[in-house]
Amino acid sequence: MASVLRLGELYQQSAGPRSLVDTIIKGDCVAALEALPDQSVDAIFADPPYNLQLGGALTRPDQSLVDAVDDEWDQFASFEAYDAFTRAWLLACRRVLKPNGTIWVIGSYHNIFRVGATLQNLNFWILNDVIWRKTNPMPNFKGRRFQNAHETLIWASRDPKAKSYTFNYDAMKASNDDVQMRSDWLFPICNGGERLKDADGRKVHPTQKPEALLARIIMASTKPGDVVLDPFFGSGTTGAVARRLGRHFVGIEREDSYIAAAAARIAAVEPLGKAELTVMTGKKAEPRVAFNVLVESGLVRPGQVLTDAKRRWSAIVRADGTLAAGGEAGSIHRLGARVQGLDACNGWTFWHVEEQGSLRPIDDLRARIRKEMAGLE
Repeated sequence: MASVLRLGELYQQSAGPRSLVDTIIKGDCVAALEALPDQSVDAIFADPPYNLQLGGALTRPDQSLVDAVDDEWDQFASFEAYDAFTRAWLLACRRVLKPNGTIWVIGSYHNIFRVGATLQNLNFWILNDVIWRKTNPMPNFKGRRFQNAHETLIWASRDPKAKSYTFNYDAMKASNDDVQMRSDWLFPICNGGERLKDADGRKVHPTQKPEALLARIIMASTKPGDVVLDPFFGSGTTGAVARRLGRHFVGIEREDSYIAAAAARIAAVEPLGKAELTVMTGKKAEPRVAFNVLVESGLVRPGQVLTDAKRRWSAIVRADGTLAAGGEAGSIHRLGARVQGLDACNGWTFWHVEEQGSLRPIDDLRARIRKEMAGLE
C-alpha cells in the first residue's frame, strides 16, 4: 500500500487535482503511480535499478573494500524478471505522462539497452540518447575491461506523433556559447559537499546523481510551473533541482531513510525568482499569428494601404487577410515577392504600416498580439 508523505508547510499550496504535487509518495513505484491521475505530469526523470549483477564483494588492488551498489533493490532473479519490472513501471509512467510530455531514463551498459528496447516496444519515441561523460569516474580495479567512464540517458516522447513537446532549444544554445548543444555532456559524479551523508559519514544513497545533470535536463525539457515525476526518488535530487528552478515535482520512494534525507534536502532549497527563471525562446517557440489575426483584431483595417520601408511598392489590405496590388492578390509573403520580382519574401518585415507619420513593420503589430496572448499587455 502506497502512502503520501507531505513535507510540511512547503507543500500546503497543493490542492484539488494537483494535491499530490510537491509530495513524496511512499511505496513501490508501480503501485504508487496509481495515486496519480491520467496525463497529469509534464516530464519524467527515471533512475531505475541498474541490475548490476554483482557476484560478490568488490575490492581495490590493496584489498580494501569498494562501497559498491549491493542493495536489495538492485537485485533481480533474472533478465526476464528485470524486463517484466521495466515494462510495468514504464507502462505506469506512460499513463500519467501528458501527450506532449517526455521521459528521461538513465542507466549503464547493464540495463540501458534493455530499457531502450522496452521503451520502443511500448510505442515511446526516442528523441536522443545522451552520454553523460564523467570527469572523475571510478577506476576499473581488476584491469580486465575499459574504465566505465559514462552513463547513457534516453530522452523519449510519449508517442511518435507527439510534436509539441518542450525543448528549450534557444536557451540551450545560448548557454552553450551560441553553439548547438551536443548529446555528450561532461559532468563530475556527485561528491564533495553535495553528497548526502549520514551521521556516521556514510553515503545516504549509493547512486546519488549530480544536481548539474538534473538541472540541464529540467532546463532543457520543461517550463517553469511544470510537474516533473521521479518514480525512483532516492535522495531527492530531482525534487531539489525542480524546486530551485520553479518547477513542481512528484517523487516516489519506498525506503524511509531516503525519504527522510530527501525531505530535509528539499525543504532547505531556496527557489529562484521569476527573472532568473525566464526561459529564453526564439521565433520557433513563439505562438503562430497569421496576418488575418491583425485584421480581425483591428490593428490593420480592410482598405488600409501597406508599403515597403522606402515606399516603392504599396498594396491594399482586403477583408479576408490577403493583399492586392497591380491586379494581383495573395498573402503578405507571396505578394511581397511578386512586386519585387523575387521567388520569396518575408512579408512581416517587408510590409509596413504608417502610424503617426512614421512607418513600422507589421511584424511589430504581430509582436503586440503575441504579448496579449501571453498576458503581458
